[in-house]
Amino acid sequence: MKIDDYNVNIFKKFNKDWALLTAGDKNKYNTMTISWGTFGTLWHKEVVIVFVRKSRYTHELIDNNEYFTVSFYSDEYKKDLGILGSVSGRDKDKISMTKLNLEFLDNTTTFKEAEETLVCKKLYSQDMDINSIPRDVKDKLYSDSDIHTMYIGEIIDILKK
Repeated sequence: MKIDDYNVNIFKKFNKDWALLTAGDKNKYNTMTISWGTFGTLWHKEVVIVFVRKSRYTHELIDNNEYFTVSFYSDEYKKDLGILGSVSGRDKDKISMTKLNLEFLDNTTTFKEAEETLVCKKLYSQDMDINSIPRDVKDKLYSDSDIHTMYIGEIIDILKK
């Protein structure tokens, strides 16, 4: 699918629908459920921006790989996304606990059941500055100081069912 044909409700896509953020290859991979993200344009490129806490296993895999995917699913898989967001892939084979099936792409990984997958090339990453976060947000979401890293990925392909 061409990026010009990709038309979504950007406010609903992450917050309400959720997504899987997946990084790695056939040898080492992980996925996690995300509900924070956005789409935009940076450096004349169409991008997706996602946020991952440093404590998450996926953080290590995004740091160590040039590509990642962001994939979206029908409501039928909401329970599976719940599992993938609450169980660590560092400790368990959490994917086997779901109905989802891995699909290996040239440079990264997604799932066969995805309604759409954004294949992204990592352009930039930066840790959020805890001192620049509003006090009420910091108190509510960062009392443990487990800060997010922002990843900006150029959308190089969109795979749609």
